[in-house]
Amino acid sequence: MLGILMGSLDSSIVNIALPTMATALKVEEASVVWVANSYQVASAVCMLVFAALAGQLGRRRVFGAGVIVFTLSSLGCAVATSIGTLVAMRALQGIGYAAMVTVGLGLYRTIFPPRLLSTVLGWNALVVSFGMSAGPALGGVIILYLSWPWLFLINLPLGLLAIFYTYRNLPPDRGSGKGFDVPGALLSAAVLGGLVVGVDQLGSWSRAAVVTNFLAMALLALVWVYWQRRARTPLVPLDIFRSSRFSMAVLSSLCMFTAQGLAIVALPFVLQHRYGYSVLESALVFTPWPLAVVMVAPVAGKLAARVSGTLLSSAGVILMSIGLAAIAVLPAQAALISILWRVAVCGIGYGLFLPPNNSEILSNVPAPLSSIGSGVLSTAKTIGQSLGAALVAATLAIVPGSGAYDTAFTRLSFLIASTVAMVSALVSIARIHR
Repeated sequence: MLGILMGSLDSSIVNIALPTMATALKVEEASVVWVANSYQVASAVCMLVFAALAGQLGRRRVFGAGVIVFTLSSLGCAVATSIGTLVAMRALQGIGYAAMVTVGLGLYRTIFPPRLLSTVLGWNALVVSFGMSAGPALGGVIILYLSWPWLFLINLPLGLLAIFYTYRNLPPDRGSGKGFDVPGALLSAAVLGGLVVGVDQLGSWSRAAVVTNFLAMALLALVWVYWQRRARTPLVPLDIFRSSRFSMAVLSSLCMFTAQGLAIVALPFVLQHRYGYSVLESALVFTPWPLAVVMVAPVAGKLAARVSGTLLSSAGVILMSIGLAAIAVLPAQAALISILWRVAVCGIGYGLFLPPNNSEILSNVPAPLSSIGSGVLSTAKTIGQSLGAALVAATLAIVPGSGAYDTAFTRLSFLIASTVAMVSALVSIARIHR
């Protein structure tokens, strides 16, 4: 879990510092969003690839390589002096994270008995959620007392510990040695990467370019599906999607993480520019989110083994949608407590949703395909968060310059997030009678 914590923390720790980075690197804020988004895009592109490689080469090899790449690229981020170098190093970080999280989730299914899976996933959800949600607070403290390169330097001791324990505690395993689906991997990378880039450019591309891009991605997706059905060793055996509960849980996750990713990236801009909070004050406003996750996620994991996990996850995502809608209607002069309770509601809903929904996904794939199942889940999470961050960039481009952080930006961005979360709720509720 150390590697997963490290990767999850880095998925959000830079968000609170994006305005500071934009000033330090002398770039526009719409461009610096890609410091966050490149991490998510690279992760999304590689998730399915590493899920397949784990079965072919062995889980420890893939996981260990991911930890090493992540640690070295963290050092690269810290010494970067231009936005291009920083974005490239963040992309390498995302590749390392993809290897860690994909294999890590698959290991849970093989190490722990089914009766403990929901509980273990509850603790995993705590680690992941705490890392992503506490990242802004930790990032704010680092920016206040140190400087932005330290956001990445803190990974070095954690990375060295993760490397040590990986090769000490994880037993070596042999992969299947079967062939690797190179065409399938390239097609999936093109589809996932092109989708996120297209969303990010919604505010700057012409309508014709946007439509052309999405039509091209849809065509490539169809080609990928066709190839997966014909390939001798497909990247993703499509039979796993015949389970409606698996497919709907994945779709629900995709929508939920899109809403969460949008909120975590957009809120620092709103707090610092609309309400005038400092970086540290903005970070502290996030505190109710991780605290709620810490309290709720383990309980939700235990409850999922006793009551309907679908009901729990549905209730959670509805709460999340309500919290996001409440943020959208914040007045121009909002009291601190008025902001805090809205953030807390989002955290409660997030913590209630994650463990039972993840358990639903991993429990509905055959044990030999656990790495593939975790790869699909991780891809949904990373793509969702990438789309959320890209939607922030698109919203910043749509809203006029001087009013980028006024009521219009707040309402537009968080109403989008609330709507996407409600779609997740509808999909989750539809599983109840299946």
